[in-house]
Amino acid sequence: MFNLTFHGAAQTTTGSTHLIEVKGKRILLDCGLFQGHRKEAFERNRQLPFGKDIDLVLLSHAHIDHCGNLPSLFRNGFTGKVHCTPATADLCKVLLRDSAHVQQFDLQIVNRKRKAQGQNLFEPLYTETDVQNILGQFEPSPLKRAIDLGDGVFAVFHEAGHILGSALVEIFVDVGNGKVKRLLFSGDLGQPDQPILHHFDYPETPDVLLIESTYADRDHPPAADVKGRLKGFIEEIHQLKSKLIIPAFSVGRTQQILYYLNELIQEKRIPYDTPVIVDSPLSLAATKIYDNHRECYNDAASEAMRKGINPFHLPRLEFIESPEESMALAKRPGPYIIISASGMCEGGRVVHHLANNISDSRNIILIVGFQAENTLGRKIVDKEPMVNILGSPYRLRARVHTINALSAHADRTALMNWFNGIKGPALKDVFAIHGEPEKVGAMVDLLKANGANHAVAPVPGQKFAL
Repeated sequence: MFNLTFHGAAQTTTGSTHLIEVKGKRILLDCGLFQGHRKEAFERNRQLPFGKDIDLVLLSHAHIDHCGNLPSLFRNGFTGKVHCTPATADLCKVLLRDSAHVQQFDLQIVNRKRKAQGQNLFEPLYTETDVQNILGQFEPSPLKRAIDLGDGVFAVFHEAGHILGSALVEIFVDVGNGKVKRLLFSGDLGQPDQPILHHFDYPETPDVLLIESTYADRDHPPAADVKGRLKGFIEEIHQLKSKLIIPAFSVGRTQQILYYLNELIQEKRIPYDTPVIVDSPLSLAATKIYDNHRECYNDAASEAMRKGINPFHLPRLEFIESPEESMALAKRPGPYIIISASGMCEGGRVVHHLANNISDSRNIILIVGFQAENTLGRKIVDKEPMVNILGSPYRLRARVHTINALSAHADRTALMNWFNGIKGPALKDVFAIHGEPEKVGAMVDLLKANGANHAVAPVPGQKFAL
């Protein structure tokens, strides 16, 4: 019934791309950018093996490691529809344009060095024109509404609780006599009880399940710890007149941090005059999209809005838009908080803030999300004494802290609660994806311990006929 081939997010967390073949249709679940070692990522992202042979894309959410190679798909001849939720479509409009812009900006710096060394210059993976073209092929659909893909094949989006608009993707096929076969893709499953967003859904038991494994080997600390630790870091930078640098994805993590900072100020637990600088035009655009999609809010966030409390507004909040304003921050004395993208420190303005501040022992670098192997963020988390930033070495002297409780990925307990809530006699095949090797291995063990007899962790390029 289903043929599956895993082209990304297999034995790794990035580049989510899975090919489903059913009833003669070739469907991509996600089409994300691979992030990691610069040379490997550069080559892998340019070797997308798909184009006009793909009929349609079902997109789980707007993070770049899930949607970021869609413009390349267009360049390769893809003419079908990209189905996603309305909030995901709106976020992709700004995220994909930003991705093209960041590539061009970073390549200017790299190419200046290559030109001086007499080396060939690099071309961007795609341009803003490619982005505009693929955006014209988006087809938004709300949660819970069946999407007719033709020939008795349908898709439905369910709440994933990961970021605004994120969805579990269900494909079901009418096989006659009132029977259907179901495939369910978790996308990125959210951690329960996050601020702002609804809890994930429990769809009907599938026959085939693709489940993420990012944190299959551990549980997150209690969310109650988050505000206390943020409070401590903010007190430190006030004492030392230094900077708290938070690399954060523009979508999801930035809004979470603003939410918690707002609560700390409302509770009078941090100084009212603490400057909070969000240095990312993309974060500003994404926060406006959060304002426009309040149908995604949970009860607590909705109630705060009804009371006139906007969780994304702070007394001394500054959104930095121009490159000149961003560069000027290097000379601005602390104390202040910088929230800047990208979340894995692999591009964007946060890279320049790290270069300017990473060697000052008074400063704090706060990592609030998962860092894939070989990314700059992972090297900082591992506290490597020297790190390369945009081709130049820097000594890591700033203090590095992590808050895993801010993760938008479900931890081990949440993953198993979700799995046990959807499993049933129909479930025959489970694939552990979106995790590094030890994580997908841990997920396979958990799945088998919870009744999944055929649970495997596919490797890139592996194909299964089910």
